[in-house]
Amino acid sequence: MNKIKVGVVGTGFIGPAHIEALRRLPQVEVAALCEVTAELAKEKADALGIARSYTFEELLKQDDIQAIHICTPNFLHYSQSKAALLAGKHVICEKPLAKDLSEAEELVELAAKTGLVNAVHFNLRYYPLARQMKSMREKGELGEIYSFIGSYLQDWLFYETDYNWRLEPDKSGDSRAIADIGSHLMDILEYITGLKTVAVMADFNTVHKTRKKPLKAVETYSGKMLQPEDYADVPITTEDHANVLLRFDNGNKGVITVSQVSAGRKNRMSLEISGSKKTFNWCSESPNEMWIGNRDKANEILLRDPSLVNEDVRSTITFPGGHNEGFPDTSKQMFKEVYAAIAQGKQPENPTFPTFADGYRELLICEKILESNKAQAWVTI
Repeated sequence: MNKIKVGVVGTGFIGPAHIEALRRLPQVEVAALCEVTAELAKEKADALGIARSYTFEELLKQDDIQAIHICTPNFLHYSQSKAALLAGKHVICEKPLAKDLSEAEELVELAAKTGLVNAVHFNLRYYPLARQMKSMREKGELGEIYSFIGSYLQDWLFYETDYNWRLEPDKSGDSRAIADIGSHLMDILEYITGLKTVAVMADFNTVHKTRKKPLKAVETYSGKMLQPEDYADVPITTEDHANVLLRFDNGNKGVITVSQVSAGRKNRMSLEISGSKKTFNWCSESPNEMWIGNRDKANEILLRDPSLVNEDVRSTITFPGGHNEGFPDTSKQMFKEVYAAIAQGKQPENPTFPTFADGYRELLICEKILESNKAQAWVTI
C-alpha cells in the first residue's frame, strides 16, 4: 500500500489530536510536522514520534506531502490554507476557516478552482448518534421541526487567571465563545435538522472584563496556577457567555447558549430537537445514548450500536454496542471520509464531510450573531 503522506501544522491542543486520529487510518502516514521555528518543530516532532520537522515554508516544498492539516491559531488559517492549496496540497483546516468572510470566500473559490480536497474540522458531526438523528429526520421520523434548544458549556476560562491566545482578538477574531464552540453548535444544528438559520438575535456577556495574563507559558486545559507576580492585567473584549435566539427557514424558532465560564461543565454540547412526531435529545458528555421523546407511548433510549442504528449511520461506528466511542473517534471517522476522497485525488461532487463552503457558512452565521449583539437587534442572514 502506498500511504498518503501528511504534514501537520501546529502542536497546541488540537494538532496532536489530529495526529492521533490520523495514525488510526491504515492508508495514512503522518510524515512531517511544522512549527513556528525549526528548533521547536524538531522538539515537538521528537516528542510525537514524527520523523521529519520543518518550518511552514519548508513543509510546502516537500513533494511527497499530499495533504496538510492546519492546526494553528485562527489568524493563520487563511494564509496557510491558501498557501497549501497553491502548493497543490489537499487541506484540512481547523475552524474557523478564516477571520472574516472575504478571506473565507477567497478560500472557497480557490479550493473549487484547484479541485483539491478541502475540509473544515467540524468533527462533532461524527458522533454516530448525531448522524443517527440526521438519518431519522431524513426518513421522516422526527416530523416537522418545531424548535431547537442547544447549549455548549465549558469551564476552562472560569477563573480570571485562566488565559489563552483565544482571548486576544488579533489572534482569534472579535468573537470568542460563539466563534470557538458556538460554530460547532450552529454547524451541527443545520447538519442534523436540514434547516437554515435565517435571522439571529444575540446577547453577549463578558464576565471577566479584565483577566490576568501569565507572563510564563501555560498550556491550554493544564489548570496550572502561577504566583501573583507572574501575571499582567489585560482588558477583555470578547464574550465569555452568549445567548442567541434563532429563526429558521421553516418559520419556527430556536435558541442556543454558549459559555466558557460554567463551572463543572468541561465540554458539554447538548441538543434538544422537537418535531411534530418526536423529540430528540443528546449530549456530548454521554455520547453513546440518545433520548427519544414520545407523546402517546413510553419514551425511548437508543444506545450507539451498529446493529440498532440506521444502515447509513454504521460507517461512523467501529466497535460493537457497549464498547463506547467518544471525542477522539469523531476525528478518525471524519478523516476516514476525507482521506477516501484524497485517495481519489479530488473533492467529491457531493462531499459527506464538512468543506470550506461549510466553513464559510458558519463564519457568516457567527458574523451575523456578532453584528446582532452590537446592535442589540434582530439581524437577517
